[in-house]
Amino acid sequence: MKVSINQSTLVLVEGDITKEETEALVNAANDRLAGGGGVDGAIHQAGGPQIMAECRIIGCCPTGQAVITTAGNLKARFVIHAVGPIYTGGAKHEPQLLASAYRESLHLASRYGLKSLSFPSLSTGAYGYPLEEAAEIALTTVISYLREHPEINTVRFVLFNRATFDVYCKVLSRRLNLVE
Repeated sequence: MKVSINQSTLVLVEGDITKEETEALVNAANDRLAGGGGVDGAIHQAGGPQIMAECRIIGCCPTGQAVITTAGNLKARFVIHAVGPIYTGGAKHEPQLLASAYRESLHLASRYGLKSLSFPSLSTGAYGYPLEEAAEIALTTVISYLREHPEINTVRFVLFNRATFDVYCKVLSRRLNLVE
């Protein structure tokens, strides 16, 4: 699914984020930048040890924030490591922290002059964030940012499986009907 937001393009695809050719990939990182499973493990494995070496130098990243490293062996130039919240029911500011992780990733892309980036669905794997609620936050945050920041040409959501892709498509369709 592909839509225009002002001069920018927002794309939803099902696939493997490590194969993306955008300038930056967003990694679903943990606050210790220690590597892990899921998207984090896949990016570190495909990108090689250079990414982890840079993460060790940075040390940590608070929940709701993001940091940037080079991309090692990946086709992208950079990896933006975004730390989404662990979902505990929503009472510990999880929606605000999740929105912040997306927004801070986009701020880094703008600051580094990047024209394209690819996101996974942050916090919806091991961190347990309900998928539809997370998709709503992700898409609302990205659409809002693109409306104010035309310097980013393309944002891709690279969704690991069909079920996640379908939820994101449903939420984006609903969002566009509310906004347009």
